[in-house]
Amino acid sequence: MSHNHSHSHSHSHSHSHNSKYLSIAFFITVSFMIVEVIGGYLSNSLALLSDAGHMLSDSLALALSFFAMKMGQKAKTESKTYGFQRTEIVAALINGVTLIFIAGLICFEAFQRFVEQPEIKVPEMLTVASIGLLVNIISAYILHKGSEESLNVKGAYLHVLGDALGSVGAIVGGIIILYTGYYFVDQIISIVIAILILVSSINLLKETTDILLEGTPKQVDFQKIKKSLLGLESIDSVHDLHIWSLTSGQNILTCHLVSNQNSDSNTLLEKANELLKSKFKVSHTTIQIEKANSKIQCEKCN
Repeated sequence: MSHNHSHSHSHSHSHSHNSKYLSIAFFITVSFMIVEVIGGYLSNSLALLSDAGHMLSDSLALALSFFAMKMGQKAKTESKTYGFQRTEIVAALINGVTLIFIAGLICFEAFQRFVEQPEIKVPEMLTVASIGLLVNIISAYILHKGSEESLNVKGAYLHVLGDALGSVGAIVGGIIILYTGYYFVDQIISIVIAILILVSSINLLKETTDILLEGTPKQVDFQKIKKSLLGLESIDSVHDLHIWSLTSGQNILTCHLVSNQNSDSNTLLEKANELLKSKFKVSHTTIQIEKANSKIQCEKCN
């Protein structure tokens, strides 16, 4: 049995752009965070206070994402042979858990205020929330493109997006209270926002845990790849096929291809790698060629 391993690497990262986007969004968020915290206490609005608290978490989330991205760019070592790229996924996981915690706090405070409703200073509430919405829209716009490429940036983006929803809720609630005097609207809107944050954070957690558990990437068709490899000339069977993501947008594949005795292993490797790269966008592969009817067989393969 002949063993041939092919390693093909193609990493197209936009780390420099994402780092820049994160740093800009961070400074914008921190600058306004102080204003919103003060405004929240002055107006005594739960919607605005929850938005201010979320703004604080945004600053931490952005800082964490930036740090994780820088860590991910560190060179691999003998003890970390894949490098530190998974740091970004861990950061996204932490941001997702934090969002769930924040959503729970907002709901808890809202139910408390149903029991004892404080007076809300609507003019201050509307002013600060409007400025906050503008800041959040700018930050969300900056991070949007990066969120499509990186779960790490997506975690920070969801924090900012949740903030934007909080500002919208504060504005809508303020207008309703101004014209109706129904102060309980503030709590209802806060709970709705908390539910939206909860849903988005759960989706983020599903994506991050799937990568950490080395599940098959959702955009990859496992059976289609297996059938395509079987369709290569001289390939009798495919086994021990594994496909996973190291980090966002970087898929890895390993497998064993069983070929007939007359086939050339190097030619098969070239064809298999070209197929995986051109058709499935998988360019980091480790492929082992085994000859059919060989006395040496792969043990413990699944």
